[in-house]
Amino acid sequence: MSDLLKIADKVYQSRLLVGTGKYTDFAQTRAAIDASGAQIITVAIRRTNIGQTAGEPSLLECLPPEEFTYLPNTAGCYSADDAVRTLRLARELLDGHKLVKLEVLGDPNTLYPNMTETLAAAKVLVKDGFDVMVYCSDDPIIAKQLEEIGCVAVMPLASLIGSGMGILNPWNLQIIIENAKIPVLVDAGVGTASDATIAMELGCQGVLMNTAIAAARDPVLMASAMKKAVEAGREAYLAGRMPKKLYSASPSSPTTGMIA
Repeated sequence: MSDLLKIADKVYQSRLLVGTGKYTDFAQTRAAIDASGAQIITVAIRRTNIGQTAGEPSLLECLPPEEFTYLPNTAGCYSADDAVRTLRLARELLDGHKLVKLEVLGDPNTLYPNMTETLAAAKVLVKDGFDVMVYCSDDPIIAKQLEEIGCVAVMPLASLIGSGMGILNPWNLQIIIENAKIPVLVDAGVGTASDATIAMELGCQGVLMNTAIAAARDPVLMASAMKKAVEAGREAYLAGRMPKKLYSASPSSPTTGMIA
């Protein structure tokens, strides 16, 4: 495949990134990840055992780092200091791992990002040698500032985390995509396969999701659907859709050489 997703210095065939939380057990987690085809998996360091709790089952046993690229995240952090501390711990647990997902929340009810704290944390982490993918608001100015700081990808929300409301502001996403020189991935708010397809058709480089799969009636089947949706959306984007025409029909069959 020539159409690959490049994050920092590594390339991936899959443009679907999947979270590892909210499943019934590690067995279901593994089955859903396999069905999704995801190569990058994100893990909440403050909520999931990856070795910090000795004697308890570890996600590393279910999803070996040799098979997947781990993306430690700072879910549950409400300050820049907490986020930086959490990702430094992740780097120790994962033997110097550099690729991380930064998110600093501003409100426990909406889980909307606190961009002042996010910008502050991003500056520290980039200076500290991390490759930072960052969850952010769909503000084009903020997204550009994060790119200028040195983040390797920006991940604006489609709608609130876990809401399943889909893409509420495609216009802002398009502005971010058009101005970015780094990958733009939708993060948060995807509810079903069509939401993922729309994100890819807009020109996003990828989609990150967790609840849309884990909270489905059949998570494994939904993971498979999301895989196909992301692939279809990417192909449609590359193919280029036909222009929209208001009140101007165009017959799909030839209009010349008709039988009299």
